[in-house]
Amino acid sequence: MTTAFRAVLAFALLAGFYILVALIVATAIFFDVLLLVDFHANTIKFAIVLTLAAGALVRALVMVSRRRAGDQPGVPVGREHEPVLWQTVEDLAQRVRTAPPHEIRLVAEVNAAVSEDTRFLGLKATRRRMFIGLPLLQTLTVDELRAVLGHELGHYSGAHTRLGAPVYRGRVSLIATVQGLGNHPFIQRLFTWYAKLYLRLSQAVSRKQELEADQFAVSIGGRQAMAGALRKIHATALGWDVYVSNYLSLTGAGGARPASVFGGFHALMSDPERQAEIAKQAEQPEEVSPYDSHPSLADRLAAIEQLPEPQHVPDPRSALTLLVDPNVAVQAVEQSMWTQQALAELRPVPWEELVAHGMYAGRNADALNDLAVAGQRVMGASRPYLDAAFEAIARGRQAELADKLRELGWSPSETLLAGVLGQAIEAVLIQLGEAKWTLSWSGPARLLFDDGEEVALSEYAAQVAADPAAVAGLRQWLGSHGMRHDYIPVQELATS
Repeated sequence: MTTAFRAVLAFALLAGFYILVALIVATAIFFDVLLLVDFHANTIKFAIVLTLAAGALVRALVMVSRRRAGDQPGVPVGREHEPVLWQTVEDLAQRVRTAPPHEIRLVAEVNAAVSEDTRFLGLKATRRRMFIGLPLLQTLTVDELRAVLGHELGHYSGAHTRLGAPVYRGRVSLIATVQGLGNHPFIQRLFTWYAKLYLRLSQAVSRKQELEADQFAVSIGGRQAMAGALRKIHATALGWDVYVSNYLSLTGAGGARPASVFGGFHALMSDPERQAEIAKQAEQPEEVSPYDSHPSLADRLAAIEQLPEPQHVPDPRSALTLLVDPNVAVQAVEQSMWTQQALAELRPVPWEELVAHGMYAGRNADALNDLAVAGQRVMGASRPYLDAAFEAIARGRQAELADKLRELGWSPSETLLAGVLGQAIEAVLIQLGEAKWTLSWSGPARLLFDDGEEVALSEYAAQVAADPAAVAGLRQWLGSHGMRHDYIPVQELATS
């Protein structure tokens, strides 16, 4: 499929969308005029429906046209800052017979990409940018990174990026249009059908372009380098997802943020148990869809194996060697990840401290506070004493206690009281300095006593929640750890 044909296809589909909008608007105008010329009661329904739908269409398109691209992500690096990286990119651009980018930006993503600012529906390029994910520099060898960058520059060489602007614009317009037609189901179904057709065709073109760009990558770095890069990127992306959802998501707890984002990611990816977990996950078959923008990893690897092997000198050094000072680059990209407000208000702390704060805030703080409040309401206490909740259990009023917890927002379940009780007891031990949430790069954080023994209270909490007679033993045990009978959660004192 030639570049010219791709352009015709993209523009034709985009033009067809606007023609469809114009037809509906014209039809609405026709019925409105018809009502003015020759009023009929049967016509008014069609006129109202079409006019409202046309208004929704025009409103959606106006909103899309007013959108402006935000600031570019990451950190720009000039030739004077990273001469080796720039020289590498410029040499590769010459190899694939295209102009180098005007700008290189390091980003906090497991990805490399290129973009072009264009005019005249993508026919004229004005400014080129290349984005290089810092996690890739941490993970890939020089050979592998050169292959990846060759792939991205191959998009320039094939004029793929120029077509990206109209394709993306059409995608955004179609999605906004479909969403804006919620009150007009028939017309919404029409545009949904067209959107699916557009996405299937445009994404098929994108997948073809990716395979073409892989040919450039192999011609530069060889089959082994490109195949290795794809496998590493796939596994690194899986690891980054784990890292973001289970670790970076703790940001903000206790007014803190991680002092070393990429240091933590390196630690996670270096952990043997986590490596085995990610490797196993990477072996799972990928789900494929006609709406995917990239071919599956298996398809790309199979296509690469069919390409000729070029002659080249291997370079197995870490890709970080292309940077003058990796530590400076890491710090700059980490700074770009945070808003000015986050930089001003969140303290940079070690991961151990952030995990301790984050786990307590996410698992224990609400349980401790809400159980005390529920106990206060059941027993009519003057303050939300935790012991009031214990007294409610001792008097067999567990059902009332559970009802109050549900009123406070806890989801109903048969084990609600036992679960909240266990988390609240954990919180007491943490507040008393008897236990602490401990960082683990291998898996979930663990709550440990000072001697390293894991705190496991779920069975004990279930026993206490079910047996009023067990409350006396709980009180005695917590008292031995330093809890007073009139203990009030810190959160309540701070907000009173």
